[in-house]
Amino acid sequence: MSQTATATCFCGTVQLELPVAGPDMISSFVCHCSDCRKITASMFASNFIVNNSALKHLKGEDKLSQYSRSDTIASGNTMTNYFCSNCGTLMYRRSSGWPGKSVTRIGTVDDFELHETKLMPQVEQFCKDRVAWIKGVDGVAETDQKQYPFKV
Repeated sequence: MSQTATATCFCGTVQLELPVAGPDMISSFVCHCSDCRKITASMFASNFIVNNSALKHLKGEDKLSQYSRSDTIASGNTMTNYFCSNCGTLMYRRSSGWPGKSVTRIGTVDDFELHETKLMPQVEQFCKDRVAWIKGVDGVAETDQKQYPFKV
């Protein structure tokens, strides 16, 4: 099985190659924090963290726009969002508090089977902010705060 997969924005302008296994794929998680809810326009975000050195831009890097913010981030760090300037798909985020890491979106990965296997969330965080009509991910550890899967 491959250690990498491609991830593409909605319109196909931006495509990445990302690790989905091995030491460069750090963790996968579901987040219910207010920032993730707003940035995804949904009730939660499904993410996986990778080392920047393993994130490759296959096409459209010049079409990525950036937006940074710190005032809504629970840690107070600056979070920079990289999204397709054509269709608006959020491809990844980078935090000033996590040098060398990117928070990528499970939903952008082209191989949907990976959503059910290698990219299944390992933790669910900010569960205190989860809406009551979502019951959570079966068999996954829950926390009411940010759980860092690596040293910051």
